[in-house]
Amino acid sequence: MGLGILESRSMDHVPGTTRYFDDPERPQYAADGTHGLKCDTSGAVPIILVPQPSDDSNDPLNWPLWKRDMITFTLSMAAIFATALGPILACNTFTLQRTFGVTFASVAELTGWYLLGVGAAAFLFVPSGRIWGKRHLFVTSCVLLVITSAWGGASNTPSLYRSQVAARVWQGIATAPFECFVNAIVADLYFVHERGKRMAFTNLAVFGGAFMTPILVGKITTSMGWEWSFYWIAIFCAIILPAIFFLCPETAYRRDSSLNLDMLATDPPTERSSAGDTGSHETRDDLEKVGDSTSTMPPPTGDAPAAHKGTNGAAGMTSTSAPVSAPPVAGRQKATFAQSLALFNGRKTDDVFWKLLLRPIVLFAHPAFLWASITQGLLIGWTVFIGVLISTFLQGSPLWWMEDKVGYTYTAPFLGALIGFMLAGALADWSAKVMTKWNGGVYEPEFRIVLVIPQLLLGCAGLYGFGTTIDGLSEGKYSVYVPLAFFLLEVAGMVVGAVASSLYIVDAYRGLAIEGLTCMIIFKNIFSFALAFKAFGWLIQNHVQARPMFNALGSVQLVACLLSIPMYVYGKRLRSFSYRHDLLALCRVR
Repeated sequence: MGLGILESRSMDHVPGTTRYFDDPERPQYAADGTHGLKCDTSGAVPIILVPQPSDDSNDPLNWPLWKRDMITFTLSMAAIFATALGPILACNTFTLQRTFGVTFASVAELTGWYLLGVGAAAFLFVPSGRIWGKRHLFVTSCVLLVITSAWGGASNTPSLYRSQVAARVWQGIATAPFECFVNAIVADLYFVHERGKRMAFTNLAVFGGAFMTPILVGKITTSMGWEWSFYWIAIFCAIILPAIFFLCPETAYRRDSSLNLDMLATDPPTERSSAGDTGSHETRDDLEKVGDSTSTMPPPTGDAPAAHKGTNGAAGMTSTSAPVSAPPVAGRQKATFAQSLALFNGRKTDDVFWKLLLRPIVLFAHPAFLWASITQGLLIGWTVFIGVLISTFLQGSPLWWMEDKVGYTYTAPFLGALIGFMLAGALADWSAKVMTKWNGGVYEPEFRIVLVIPQLLLGCAGLYGFGTTIDGLSEGKYSVYVPLAFFLLEVAGMVVGAVASSLYIVDAYRGLAIEGLTCMIIFKNIFSFALAFKAFGWLIQNHVQARPMFNALGSVQLVACLLSIPMYVYGKRLRSFSYRHDLLALCRVR
């Protein structure tokens, strides 16, 4: 048992468990014998590259680090503009109520319809992304964002409320690919030891960047009219569209299954294993079914070069010993720039569309994916809940704030998102490396779950504190900055939790990373949709008292975070069980 994680009773090596350091002095408990594997040699101890890159120049893992980071940055910026549409109405509740002549609940429902569009569209876009890649979805969605944002701005009279509802649904549909796939490209573009900071950054873009929106929208509303908040999104999406088209090639790649060291249920190929001593009871047929059916390629035809340098950033990567049997992808030429602009470049899997369509539903029955959805989705839902209600307290008696001043209060959650990003970025890879050293050089994906500790402390403190202090505004007990400080803590916990759950799914179940991230997106959007519809009704039932509600929310969040303890302890056994008893195959969707 390593650091409290129970070992599998049925498998010597569980998919997801990998050697992290290429150091012969360290005990080799997992994937024993790693000589000949390519490594990152930038540090004092070489780090084994997981997954192993192929010898194909079209493999995204072989692209220069600056190119991979440029793709991540470009798509993250587009994700900021897309997800900005979620809270874009947060500080305009009173303005929109007067514009459309509807109730406050109907204004809140405009946010709910957007969230419903995101959750519903995720079902369709995931199989499309798995089969044909992600590029066509990013480009198409950006075009749709331009159109639907302009549509939302033009629906600005009482008779066009239903048109605004339709625009919000389509805005959610257009946003869905960025929520579904921006985190998933981290698994496409980076090795395990590179993912922590990048996953923190993409989560900041998808979840945290949206908190900047109300700050700007409040000022735009008072200066130009609320319609221009939509028009500016359309303008920014139109500006970034060429960058996505020209700078972001397809990141999905069909890699030989033997290179996916984190998805194998046996030791990686070595000189010893090629001589006949495999050290495992698994067969080649077992290897071919590991994790992800997208990793099916023609069998290797020869030995890979013993060294491969310079294409993965300043450190480069080298092979530490004798040649390893890896597919050289003979005859495949590097794609030209013109070829990289194609929206489609071949199927990425041979799976059937309808089976992929149903996979996220089936995975909700898997404890790991349900845990990840709850860990990420609850705090996001509570954040939406706060966003729907906060203008009621700030624009009503006794403050009577205007839209611009309400917008400025979102500086607090925006700073919370930045703090969460910096905290998760600093801890994610550092904690994994430290715990791997303590574990004799063996990396377990469960090490990512320790990030739930700061999520618990920050998130629960934020919920309990916000509910207690926001009620005191009307009585003059607290300054407005006190509940906003607790809002900051809640959002910081939200970002850390989003990083923890995303990293765990990507590292532990990389073959199902897209479906897993989709489960989280569906859960948090449907859950947030329900909260947005019920927020005002619940507040009125509690006689406009927030404390009882947020005490309940904080307690639910506390219990949800404590579920991470059994997930950490039994996570490896669950991975072993999942490999031996394929839930997707049992449900006939693989």
